[in-house]
Amino acid sequence: MSRLTVTLAASIAVVVFVTCGLFLGASTMKLGKLEVFAGSASKPALEECVEVFKGKTGIEVEIHFSGSGTMLSQMKITRRGDLYIPGSPDYMVKALREGVVYPENIKIISYLVPAIIVQRGNPKKICSLEDLAKPGVKVGIGDPDSVCVGGYAVEILKYNNLYDRVKGNIVVYAESCSKTAALVTTGAVDAIIGWRVFHFWNPDKTDVIYIEPNYKVPRVSYIPAAISKYTKDRGLAEKLLNFLVSPEAQKIFEKYGYISTEEEVRRYAPNAVVPET
Repeated sequence: MSRLTVTLAASIAVVVFVTCGLFLGASTMKLGKLEVFAGSASKPALEECVEVFKGKTGIEVEIHFSGSGTMLSQMKITRRGDLYIPGSPDYMVKALREGVVYPENIKIISYLVPAIIVQRGNPKKICSLEDLAKPGVKVGIGDPDSVCVGGYAVEILKYNNLYDRVKGNIVVYAESCSKTAALVTTGAVDAIIGWRVFHFWNPDKTDVIYIEPNYKVPRVSYIPAAISKYTKDRGLAEKLLNFLVSPEAQKIFEKYGYISTEEEVRRYAPNAVVPET
């Protein structure tokens, strides 16, 4: 083999190596990885959504779940995260005020209706908010200082002049939505004031008691999502955000009992206010 042939072959090998390296590097950069801080009100549906998203795009998504306030604090302390998805607009307003998220990207993923969740068969015969004040009834709510549904529970009781009567029966203040929902399924309490969707997480172990018209629901809620100012790839974060409000993702949320439209919310709380961010 001549020197020219060897040199040419070596040159071609270098070009192929460099080209492949650039291609693989570009592919790795394109796939990337996202980090989400979320209130656990969205947990089962959001977990499935990110698995579908990963299957479609190859993009890894790491989700941290806890109380919405706890997640916001962790984002600020660590200065990490691509999306913030709290369980109510209250915490999104706080995130906006504290400069953690971009205001122009906020989207509503799903709506939430407050309800009473009881053990399957409703052994304590709880039919209304007032029944939560009965002697011997053990009640659980989320921690109102860090869990959105806990704040809503206190608000509903106070709005209906029942807080002072019920608070003596509140035996547990849970630190997240998922832990609030588990209070009933584990038998730790007889009832919780939670989101209607908690029943659909465990339909074989719980019943849902809708708050009657004479006990008003002052506000419904929704799960908002926004791009964090700590993101290192805003375009990638926006891709996930847009997927979460797509028809495909909405069907996943509906499968778990979430409500996708404000009109449907009105079936359960016709006079409630829908808050804004």
